[in-house]
Amino acid sequence: MNGRVVQISVSNGGVPKTAVTVARITEKGVKGDRQRDHEHHGGPERAVCLFSMERIRGLQREGHAIVPGAVGENLTVEGIDWDAVLPKSRVLLGEEVALEVTRYTSPCMNIKTAFKGGEYSRISQKVHAGWSRVYARVLVPGTVRTGDPVRVLAPGAETN
Repeated sequence: MNGRVVQISVSNGGVPKTAVTVARITEKGVKGDRQRDHEHHGGPERAVCLFSMERIRGLQREGHAIVPGAVGENLTVEGIDWDAVLPKSRVLLGEEVALEVTRYTSPCMNIKTAFKGGEYSRISQKVHAGWSRVYARVLVPGTVRTGDPVRVLAPGAETN
């Protein structure tokens, strides 16, 4: 199933992140993006954070104020089976970039303003499986643009 990049988001630390139309993705993360808390964010195993536009729309229908970038994701994607985005699955972006999902993210209180009643656990994998953001490591660096195609490969699949 093919999808597309809806938004690329960066910040100087914290949330919400703001949209950019193009970004370089390296093993260290998205150029122009910075994290304040290196204990819980960033590093090679958490270089890029991804989230589903379909999940954001579902949360909006529930009355949450969430928008792309509000919960700290670098890449908001749509048109893929989010349930297939599992640890060890590969995500291909545009013509160059290959990521490997490393884990589900743990939501924290810094994103509570995006949720009705501050219920940021609404995107906790432990509480609401399938509604979490994911972290990924960069297998092949490159440039990503808004609108670029997105493909998800099964865990262990070759990226070439």
